[in-house]
Amino acid sequence: MKAIAYHKFGNTAVLQTVEQPKPSIKSNEVLVKVKAFSINPMDWKIRKGEMKLMSGSKFPKNTGADFSGIITDAGSSVSGFNIGDEVFGVVKNMMKEGASSEYVAVSASLVWKKPASINFNQAASITVVGTAAVTAIEKMGKINSKTHILVNGATGGFGMFLLQLLKQRGAYVTAVTSTKGVEFAKKWGANAVIDYSKENVLLQKATYDIVIDLSGKMGYKNAKQIMMPKSIFLNVTPQPIEIPMSLLNNLFTSKKQIVVLSNPGIKYTNVLSNALINGLDIEINKVFPFDQTKEAYQYAEKGGYIGKVVVELN
Repeated sequence: MKAIAYHKFGNTAVLQTVEQPKPSIKSNEVLVKVKAFSINPMDWKIRKGEMKLMSGSKFPKNTGADFSGIITDAGSSVSGFNIGDEVFGVVKNMMKEGASSEYVAVSASLVWKKPASINFNQAASITVVGTAAVTAIEKMGKINSKTHILVNGATGGFGMFLLQLLKQRGAYVTAVTSTKGVEFAKKWGANAVIDYSKENVLLQKATYDIVIDLSGKMGYKNAKQIMMPKSIFLNVTPQPIEIPMSLLNNLFTSKKQIVVLSNPGIKYTNVLSNALINGLDIEINKVFPFDQTKEAYQYAEKGGYIGKVVVELN
């Protein structure tokens, strides 16, 4: 089967189309013919070697984590799925595995039936950012209409899910986005929108109970300027050293930094499935064919787009 792999850390130039054996399955696994996989920032952080403490340096590596497709085989202990089922899911360990291939073998606990209301490209975009959004909301604690939340970089894939889920919980949300993202932020539930090309949120007088930086550009040090005395900053793009450092720093300040690490599972997918039933919007910005995976990553890594970027397989 064809797969996208790389044999050393680096930029998109290291990505290659290779031939790999079709994976065999264990008794608790399903084999999925991949129809699409989505692109996430963690993909290139791993590929560039920024996460090598967790990913290791064993090659080759595949890229991509979440996918959609059709089950073509199921292990002897798998129940609840049949050959031909349309599903979406995620690889078990995105630090060491990838979904960028014609077939993936994964535990049946990491795939879910695709709702008929969405297509394969949309389904492939759910698991990583959707789980991260649900996890981030868990970290926020009790929120209501009096909770003022700032979402910086609000209209990428993560923000798309987060804004809509926060709207369902009634929080007062201010979204920071580009000019082209303003209308999307409003549609997805933001109460107020700041166009960063026209206003600097750090120079405004408003302060927030919760600041979550999805762009990775604001950082905790800057965010403290606009945080209330007792507030939290959610770090969704931590460097490995920031995980222990945040715990230490929190001992000495009421403006807490909380690292968000997510792990897909059934409780998160149930939340997302219910959100889909209630009209969750999944915006696909651009779809690339499999033989243009390198170009897809080049496009995605430039940033500035709305929603998700997806690679589609025949």
